[in-house]
Amino acid sequence: MINFDEYIRQGDPQKREKGYAWQTAIGLQAVDGLKPSDYLIETARKDIEGEITIDEAEQLIKSYYQSKDAHTPEDAEKHEADTASTNIRRLLTERTFAFTFVGLTSIHRRIFDGVFKFAGQIRDYNITKKEWVLRGDTVLYVSATDIRKAVEYDLEQERQFDYSKVDRNGLVSHIAQFVSGLWQIHPFGEGNTRTTAVFTILYLRSMGFDVTNDLFANHSWYFRNALVRANYQNVQKGIMRSSEYLERFFRNLLLGENNELRNRYMVVNPPERLATEQAQHVNRTSTDQLTVQVTEQVCALLLTLSNEQLSLKGLMEKIGLKHRPTFVENYITPALEAGVLKVLYPDKPNHPRQKYLLTEKGLALYNEIKSKQ
Repeated sequence: MINFDEYIRQGDPQKREKGYAWQTAIGLQAVDGLKPSDYLIETARKDIEGEITIDEAEQLIKSYYQSKDAHTPEDAEKHEADTASTNIRRLLTERTFAFTFVGLTSIHRRIFDGVFKFAGQIRDYNITKKEWVLRGDTVLYVSATDIRKAVEYDLEQERQFDYSKVDRNGLVSHIAQFVSGLWQIHPFGEGNTRTTAVFTILYLRSMGFDVTNDLFANHSWYFRNALVRANYQNVQKGIMRSSEYLERFFRNLLLGENNELRNRYMVVNPPERLATEQAQHVNRTSTDQLTVQVTEQVCALLLTLSNEQLSLKGLMEKIGLKHRPTFVENYITPALEAGVLKVLYPDKPNHPRQKYLLTEKGLALYNEIKSKQ
């Protein structure tokens, strides 16, 4: 991972924006095991410093590879990484975006212009890919004949989705579902994950989310493996589709959480040593992750409820608050969103006898808090 933090941390907004763009662009090459050349890093720094323009940077990279007398397989990989990184840098600093089928294919074309002859072209053949995280098995991708209809359907469904009707957890879950579904179509012969990542970043920005951070740069390989797990199922082996890994990524990205992102925890049917480590990870995060998501007010609410059923009035009296809107906003709503509290009259939210009870997660967190007191 190439580090441009010295530019990202400083006050110059132009250097910071270009630093983020280069760091993300270069980091995304890891999804295909590619690393940039030292020449690209030098060129990127000149672009960030304002010594050259992005047009000049593109021309320098192009001339650099044209001037080589011999082209080894390693040169071909460096060329792909350098060219795609430079193209992504430009895309991420533009203020344009089209949430359409043409917009998606345009992103692929612009990323891989000068790399693939089929840049921007929909694949006309079916594909399989052996995945490390699936121990050699493949995700089932959309048939070539159905690609355009599948992409247009997913985009239209997303266009109609009302984000005002979901809480933070619902937002993360829905975005993870949309992105994993779009990726599973795999419209292009190569470069699908990098295209999906750039499309996702631009889409989230178009909705007002600030995603100028290093998650895609530092965890691009995790992002890809999480997409694989969200789309793989083998009932005979007891393996079901799981979006939990992808949701952890988006919770960090959108909610500022710090969930652990480890590729090895996603491996299916792991060897015994790795299986033991996975089990320990699950046990450790089952309560630790909840602690990250709750506030001091929610912890106070858990301790008040214990294993009782209490009304809103009863809870307010025990905690010592009299202003209902403040109590609901700071205590009840965050607890419901964190999944540690449930309402016993869900169909009548203003029922005068409405009572609240801890969920299993809430009870587990309550026991953990009590054990530390």
